[in-house]
Amino acid sequence: MKVTGLQPVQVLAVLVGLFFLVVGVIGLVRTGFGDFTGHQHGTLLGFAINPLHNIVHVVIGLFGVLLGTRSGGARLFGWLLLAGYGVVFVWGLMITGVFSSNPVSGLGNPLNLNTADNWLHLGAAVAGLLIAVLPARKKVRLDEPEEAPAATEADRTVVDRPGKGRHGLGAHG
Repeated sequence: MKVTGLQPVQVLAVLVGLFFLVVGVIGLVRTGFGDFTGHQHGTLLGFAINPLHNIVHVVIGLFGVLLGTRSGGARLFGWLLLAGYGVVFVWGLMITGVFSSNPVSGLGNPLNLNTADNWLHLGAAVAGLLIAVLPARKKVRLDEPEEAPAATEADRTVVDRPGKGRHGLGAHG
């Protein structure tokens, strides 16, 4: 069954996409494109940023806006957010030393993640789950009842039934 109309999941996906798009653009204005994976770019509202991290936000934002145009696409965006940011959240926990060992230490920290980023990434993963499983609003359309056609003169005449006369008194009456 296909639902019609703009769905809340689409609105949420577009809003989350716009958020990431704005954050990515503001981050790029602040960092520029130099030292693409560097760690000396500082922070934006407490979150560590670098050009690569900002580009990732811009791409995610574009996906959210584009996939949010359809209900199924918005749900796909939600699942991608959940999976992607779930992995980045766990990776960030390893980078910031929450786990005693980091099995992916060879990858380094190209996104310049910090503890504040971890909490934001957990929130993004939860938002992705919400977008993915938000129930669809079914648009119910009540059809107007058809008006009965006006009765014609033929419909108003009394029809004789076998065994009865015109007045219902029987054949002999």
